[in-house]
Amino acid sequence: MDTTIDLAARVGQALKTRGLLLATAESCTGGGVAHAITEIAGSSEWFDCGFVTYSNASKNELLDIAESLIAQHGAVSEEIAGAMAEAAVANSSSHVAVSTTGIAGPGGAVPGKPVGTVCFGWRVADRTYTERLVFAGDRHAVREQTVVHALKGLLKLLSD
Repeated sequence: MDTTIDLAARVGQALKTRGLLLATAESCTGGGVAHAITEIAGSSEWFDCGFVTYSNASKNELLDIAESLIAQHGAVSEEIAGAMAEAAVANSSSHVAVSTTGIAGPGGAVPGKPVGTVCFGWRVADRTYTERLVFAGDRHAVREQTVVHALKGLLKLLSD
């Protein structure tokens, strides 16, 4: 089983080999992806910065996500996850980004978006990829699964 530290180290090696810098834009994980990344010694060689944009206002203020886009799709949507990843690159010195936005629980569910719903965004090689998953478990489990999946997705895209 891949641990977050193992995945972060593999992501770091892939970024370093390609001479790329990473940024994160996180909501439901509250900086968990950036935390995993910075657990790796030497990560300053390939990690630029992280945005923790938990509120809709911070998504707008720090990442320039239009309030109208959030109102149209909801903060937990592939559209917002993609916009977050794109904005993380645009608002930093990074070349690559990963984003997370979701409902970790125990509350917050809305029709069509149960607790455990998480949307991901990845910006790699000037392309944006998104995905929506629903994870099982309590708040801690959802957040942990989200960090692992975010790193696995990044690693896959860097390997393609």
